[in-house]
Amino acid sequence: MIWLWVLLSAAATIGGILWLGKLPAAARPLAGAAVMLGLAGYALQGSPSLPGKPVAAPEEPEGFGEALTDQRQGMAERFGPAAQWLGMSDGFARTGKTELAAKTLEKGLEKYPDNVDLWVGLGNALASHGGGMMSPAAALAFDEAAKRDPSHPAPPFFAGLALAQGGDLKGAEAVWSELLARSPADAPWRPDLEMRLAQIRQALGPRLPGEAADVSPGGVPN
Repeated sequence: MIWLWVLLSAAATIGGILWLGKLPAAARPLAGAAVMLGLAGYALQGSPSLPGKPVAAPEEPEGFGEALTDQRQGMAERFGPAAQWLGMSDGFARTGKTELAAKTLEKGLEKYPDNVDLWVGLGNALASHGGGMMSPAAALAFDEAAKRDPSHPAPPFFAGLALAQGGDLKGAEAVWSELLARSPADAPWRPDLEMRLAQIRQALGPRLPGEAADVSPGGVPN
């Protein structure tokens, strides 16, 4: 049945070339031969009867898609110049308008170019717009946030989260290990960070002693 549709499509293509395309008579045999050559190649290499097999996204430890909000992590201001821009961006992101979410934060950065929270939010929005993967643009945003305040925990935390969600568990483990090492014992984000880091290490399995990745200031592996 599938090959019947293939042949009908080829016939319709040839018919369209001959009658709708209004090719000169001398060029018609060449056009028909090109279609038949393509059909022969498909017959040799194509497998139309095989079922479709969608590509699976990289696996991530359970719960990594359920990041706590900035406010609950204690990493971002709840009020001030960044809050309104982050709120609008989050609203767009929740409705699937990830591009608009990123552009909203870009507008906010035009007014407050040194605001760490806006740069971190932009990194999150760009990663979300990329299907949860750490893109070069998202990595740059996290790096810009870290340059504004190297001691701020949000750039490496959310950079690590983007890496983990994208399947780069080794990168996330390196970033979060460095963040945990410099986090105060009473930091509000520390319990969640420890839990996520334990999940990462369990998923990675046994490691060689001293095995770690070099990371950039924003928490992205070099």
